[in-house]
Formats: sequence, structure tokens, C-alpha cells
Amino acid sequence: MDPLKHYAPKDRKVVIRLEHIYNRFGTHSIHEDLSMEVHEGEMIGLVGGSGSGKTTLVRSIIMLLRPASGQVYLMDRPVWGISSGEQLKLKKIFGMLFQSGALFSSLTVLENIMIPLKEHYSLSESSMKEIAMLKIKLAGLPDHAATRLPKELSGGMVKRASLARALALEPKMLFLDEPTAGLDPISAGAFDELMCQLKASLNLTIVMVTHDLDSLWATTDRIAFLGEKKLLAFEPMEILVNNPHPLIQDYFQGPRGRATKDAYGK
Repeated sequence: MDPLKHYAPKDRKVVIRLEHIYNRFGTHSIHEDLSMEVHEGEMIGLVGGSGSGKTTLVRSIIMLLRPASGQVYLMDRPVWGISSGEQLKLKKIFGMLFQSGALFSSLTVLENIMIPLKEHYSLSESSMKEIAMLKIKLAGLPDHAATRLPKELSGGMVKRASLARALALEPKMLFLDEPTAGLDPISAGAFDELMCQLKASLNLTIVMVTHDLDSLWATTDRIAFLGEKKLLAFEPMEILVNNPHPLIQDYFQGPRGRATKDAYGK
């Protein structure tokens, strides 16, 4: 049995499939023959040491960086080698939360959330505002946040505003790049709880790049560990932390890793 598929849910369809992905920058190779599958409704953590290509892999999935070779499928539809019109249709099925939030600084939260609605749909201004307000509530923000500029928000509120924008098109999938980076422990914990609630209520499939060990323990179904230019393991957290591979042991068995593992009683 393939150890990378052993822990995959058997009763859910595959919604993200990577086949033989090679990524490189010039002569520097990042990924070599990397394949993996994510099933509907899973929350996946994407981890690995610096330079392992976590964000690069996400960028290949969401059509920001074309692999040197290989193919990505979203809902069984190929991402690369299709027309720009077909790519635009595919972009409706996922949302992206960037590490910095990537909100437009000169626009209010409401206006930021309306941007993808304007790009993909022909709706009235009032309809877009109504949808945007619903997403603001869904992300756990107060109504008055709608009129604020990003610079007027706390770090936690920026993350939630970015999440609201990522949810604007009713996506089936979310991609999160270091969503709790820079947040205090209380705000980070609240964000983790929110993501779990949204995953359950909206049946979202979530792929999260993170170094936050608490988030990995609290939210994920499986962890994809990148290293040596490939996928070294794809396992639930409680199994991964005991994986004997030296890179994985080094990652999780330091003082912080052991303390977090003890805190979760694993």
C-alpha cells in the first residue's frame, strides 16, 4: 500500500490532484515528480523546512506559477494548458488568504470584498454590498469594520477581512498562507476555531501553509510534509510527529515541538 495514501479518507472524492509536478527557478529545482491528492472536506496542513517550496506549490495550484512540468486538477478539471477563460471559471471555486492579507490599502473592507464579485459577476452595487456584508459577518467581524481601511484594523481583523474576501465567491476550497502569523495566541486560537467552524458548516476543503504547531494540532486532518524536493509524508499530525524520517524528526522534536505535542496529550 502506498504510504502517502494510507490515511486518505475512502468515502470522499478527490478535489485537488497534483500529478508529477516539477517546479524550478532557473537551474534550481524545488519539486521533482511530486504527486498528491486532497479529498473533499479535508483540512490539510502543508509544512516543511525553509526552501521546501510550500508556498511555491500553492502558487502552482492556484494558477500563479506554472510548473516546469506536471499537471494540477481541481474538481477533475486541469489547471494548466487551458484557455484564460477556462482558468477564470476555475478561479471561482477557490479563495486565497495571503500571509500579509493583501488587502488594497486605499479601499475599505467592504470595497475589498466586493472586488472578486465585480471581477466574476454582473451584479448590482446593492447586491454586491449585501453579499459583502454577509461575508463580513461570516468571518466574525463587526458590521462597523466594513467602512474601515486596512490600516485601521488590528492584525487579527486584517486576517478576518482577508478571509471574508476569500469567501466572497462561495468557494469550495480555501488556500491559506500562514494565516496565524503575527497574531497573539488568543487571536490565533480564535482564528483556528473559526476555520474549523467554517470547514464544517460550508463543507470547505482547506489547504494551509503554516509553521504554527498549535494550528496543526487543532485544525488539520492530515499534514503534507515537503522535503528533499518531494512529498515525504502525508499523515495525521499524531502519526506524523512519530515519523522516523530525519527531516521530520528534526522539525517536530525540538523543544517547541515536544512541548506542543505534550500539550495535546499525544
